Amino acid sequence: MIPFLARRLMWFAITLFTVMFVSFFLMRSVKGGPFDNERQLDAGVQATIEAEYHLDWPMWKQFAQYVGPLNLDDDGWFGEGETEGSAPFTGVLSGDFGPSFRYRDFSVNDIIGQALPISMLLGIVSMMWALALGISTGIASAIRRGTGLDLSMRLAATAGIALPNFVIASFLIILFVFLVPLFPVAGWGRLEHMILPGFCLGLVFAAYISRLTRTGMLEALSQDYIRTAHAKGLAPRTVIMRHALKGGLLPVVSYLGPATAGILTGSLVIERIFFIPGLGSHFVNSASNRDYTLAMGVTILYTVLVYGLNTVVDLAYTLLDPRIDLSES
Repeated sequence: MIPFLARRLMWFAITLFTVMFVSFFLMRSVKGGPFDNERQLDAGVQATIEAEYHLDWPMWKQFAQYVGPLNLDDDGWFGEGETEGSAPFTGVLSGDFGPSFRYRDFSVNDIIGQALPISMLLGIVSMMWALALGISTGIASAIRRGTGLDLSMRLAATAGIALPNFVIASFLIILFVFLVPLFPVAGWGRLEHMILPGFCLGLVFAAYISRLTRTGMLEALSQDYIRTAHAKGLAPRTVIMRHALKGGLLPVVSYLGPATAGILTGSLVIERIFFIPGLGSHFVNSASNRDYTLAMGVTILYTVLVYGLNTVVDLAYTLLDPRIDLSES
């Protein structure tokens, strides 16, 4: 276990630095800047603003200062009277993602701190929908293989994968907001605000989970130990829930790592449709506004979530299947 975690930690550092390096230079290479949408500024004022945020530095020096904590002057070291921490931000390694270029009164840490809990709560509701629908329909489809129920479940899963979530959301809004007014159309703060957007966001993931559960269950049900359990006279429900389900859920567990990270960071479309102030909207707005620090902060957060959750998935493998040896991973 310890060698496995040590290797993962080493690769995490390499992965995070690579993502930061590539993202940083890709964003800086795109034409335009964070202040291009402002009214035309005097050349002196523009130079002052760029100097304040160190946008007048060479790109390599901006990256070094962003990773930090390195406050470099034009000669490569601290300027006269300048000390570490006097720059707009002290570096990602110190836990500071810097000031937002668009939201001038907020730092990136403030924005993420406000938006991430909302996206996480929406993601939890969505994942509950996805797991409940996906696993139950996948098990039913595998048990009734080749029947009309199996065919209808597979068609529904295929439709869920193929249809964009904004189409599903639009249809459900018409049905459950206007025709049968059960839920509010927008807003956030109460339980009824979470049910409909959570279902719309989780439905696509439920379709994938259903297909993966069906595939895993079919493979598990064909194993010798399942036939032995049936031969011993165990009830079909006991065989499925206590013996086959563990092996059948292995493909689902593999999928849950990146899926959970994707859900937790929010869905722009769903958040826009239901006017939810989550992290997804800030992420896309940061790209259109050239808000470098906010875009980098969300990208780094997403990288940490994906890597961390995938590591948790690998650890969960040993609980579901003791035959898996993490020392070889």
